[in-house]
Amino acid sequence: MLLIPAIDLKDGHCVRLKQGDMNASTTFSEDPAAMARRWVEQGARRLHLVDLNGAFAGKPVNEPAVKAILREVGDEIPVQLGGGIRDLDTIERYLDDGLSYIIIGTAAVKNPGFLKDACSAFGGHIIVGLDAKDGKVATDGWSKLTGHEVVDLAKKFEDYGVEGVIYTDIGRDGMLTGINVEATVKLARALTMPVIASGGLGGIADIEQLCAVEDEGISGVICGRAIYSGELDFAAAQKRADALAAG
Repeated sequence: MLLIPAIDLKDGHCVRLKQGDMNASTTFSEDPAAMARRWVEQGARRLHLVDLNGAFAGKPVNEPAVKAILREVGDEIPVQLGGGIRDLDTIERYLDDGLSYIIIGTAAVKNPGFLKDACSAFGGHIIVGLDAKDGKVATDGWSKLTGHEVVDLAKKFEDYGVEGVIYTDIGRDGMLTGINVEATVKLARALTMPVIASGGLGGIADIEQLCAVEDEGISGVICGRAIYSGELDFAAAQKRADALAAG
């Protein structure tokens, strides 16, 4: 089980939001590259970046901060990024910058042809981010709920050749109320590609629950507010996950 620290970028700073609300942000660091270094030193094997301004603007906004993070740690571990990625040129530029994976969210739902083209052009580098509430997919920084079922969309995208899916229960994100393990397992069982859990990680009990169902196809979990607020000791949690995997 891969524990993946999240670095959410807003106005060049590392912040956390509550339920995707840009007005409910807490700044944890004004130096995202130093934050990235901190997580690598604590044993992170992958980083998850989100361009929050970009997600709302529909185009990259925090690229300087992303580049600074890649200069700091990009040679050591894979780094993935989502937020505001709406065209192939942007993907190509980011991959050239040194990103390993590009996460396509809203654009995948609204413009499946773009996702298909991205998978064709950049096979092995595209992850889909599906944000949902009560099984229905949300778009546009979670502001709009669609009629699409998560499982149906994920199966369609799997056929396109995406590398995996990040599944976020937006009702729980940033609330420390626990991962929606049941919904995550349901999705993982319907797919052959790996699922990364996200939204609501509260503490070590969540990690243990996810490790217990890892063989259903859940390969990792995004760690956000809990590792910044101190509810979860990241290094200890990754060691615990590794111990559980070793049996």
